[in-house]
Amino acid sequence: MRIQPVILCGGSGTRLWPLSREQYPKQLLKLCGERTMLQATALRLAGMHLAAGDALAPPLLVGNEEYRFLMAQQIQETGLPRAMFILEPCGRNTAPALTLATLAAIDDGQDPVLVIMPADHVIQDEGAFCQAVAKAAPLANGGRLVTFGIQPTAPETGYGYIKQGAALEEGSCQVELFVEKPDLATAEAYLASGQYLWNSGIFVIKASTWLTTLERCRPDIAAACLKAFEGSQRDREFLRPDKAAFAACPADSIDYAVMEPLTQPGANTGEVAVLPLDARWSDVGAWSALWEIGDKDADQNVLMGDIITVDTHNTLVLGNGRLVACVGLDNTIVVETPDAILVADKDQIQKVKDLVGHLKERRRSESYSHRKVFRPWGSYDSIDFGNRFQVKRIIVTPGACLSLQMHYHRAEHWIVVSGTAKVTRGEETFLVSENQSTYIPLGTVHRLENPGKLPLEMIEVQSGSYLGEDDIIRFEDQYGR
Repeated sequence: MRIQPVILCGGSGTRLWPLSREQYPKQLLKLCGERTMLQATALRLAGMHLAAGDALAPPLLVGNEEYRFLMAQQIQETGLPRAMFILEPCGRNTAPALTLATLAAIDDGQDPVLVIMPADHVIQDEGAFCQAVAKAAPLANGGRLVTFGIQPTAPETGYGYIKQGAALEEGSCQVELFVEKPDLATAEAYLASGQYLWNSGIFVIKASTWLTTLERCRPDIAAACLKAFEGSQRDREFLRPDKAAFAACPADSIDYAVMEPLTQPGANTGEVAVLPLDARWSDVGAWSALWEIGDKDADQNVLMGDIITVDTHNTLVLGNGRLVACVGLDNTIVVETPDAILVADKDQIQKVKDLVGHLKERRRSESYSHRKVFRPWGSYDSIDFGNRFQVKRIIVTPGACLSLQMHYHRAEHWIVVSGTAKVTRGEETFLVSENQSTYIPLGTVHRLENPGKLPLEMIEVQSGSYLGEDDIIRFEDQYGR
């Protein structure tokens, strides 16, 4: 049996603003430990004990085209074997994303068991999780659709609920009813009955089972995804589905598209199974969830960063560089970033999504990007700006280079702080070393490269009538932008 990890990397994580933003969502962040949530997900099955004859394939990731280099860099840092990345030209929710992954998984004639994992969940007991997957895999290989259920602790309305039915093998149960995101009264009744589990959003399904089931439940999604996949193009480890075909695909989740229809009264075929999962799971859907799973001090505070507290209790404080001092707080969330600070009542933290909506309405850049922006060649940080000028700290990774480009509205001064820069300016090419500088006049074709083995760090001073990032004319770009 071949086990194929599938990591779904969609979602913007707006409830974790200001740390999570559209251009750098929560799955790319280090919220719990030294690894990002994506890296932790990718490594989750690495230590799984396989049965004789079983094989664990390299992970297959489905995510937004915009994050392709960040995803690839983070997976490369894990040391895992080469992965494949399916790049969605637009978001269509989890059912189409999984279908693209399934088509890729069977493209070489295989029919693996898929372990479908969202990239933004936390599982603190990974041993227990691997044991649950080992139990689920034979069930899925036999044709069942397996999900993992979490013991509910509150009447949450943002989760799916699973009613446990007749007992099956491996400690699993038949799913008698699956209800996605019930209203509060229904969730309270489910909690009181003791018969329901939360749906974890993690599934184990054989590839052929998913395709035949989707064709039965949502033939429109199955047909659109097949058309998009058949028109896809391969670029190294990146697979790009046909943009127009995928944009025409209906958007729906695995839960609404398949799990609910298969378990409705009168239509339940008994093919969906649930395994209880006790692995300290959290989808980290809000800052309050991070407080719940975090290590607390004597005052029940979760403190991350350079934090000092006085008479503060039941509070999450997360700092990202500056000292954060809190006095007299209770039941509060404080999150500091270089360009925005969130202070909120922990019981009102779900309204952060509404706050992000207000930022978008006002076209505030803080809704979609950080001050520090990552690029395939490195990063830049806008450290100061004013009328007709902007100052950036630029870091170029060893061996990387920016595109050959030109600006119509700005000139640039470059000062090398550390490392060596290879500069193309018009018809000339030369090196700029530490404590040296150069000037790029407005309208001049230029390129910046790092030919060394250490990161190149420099300060860029832009001056001109317009300093937006869209004032770039690219002539050559090794990253295909």
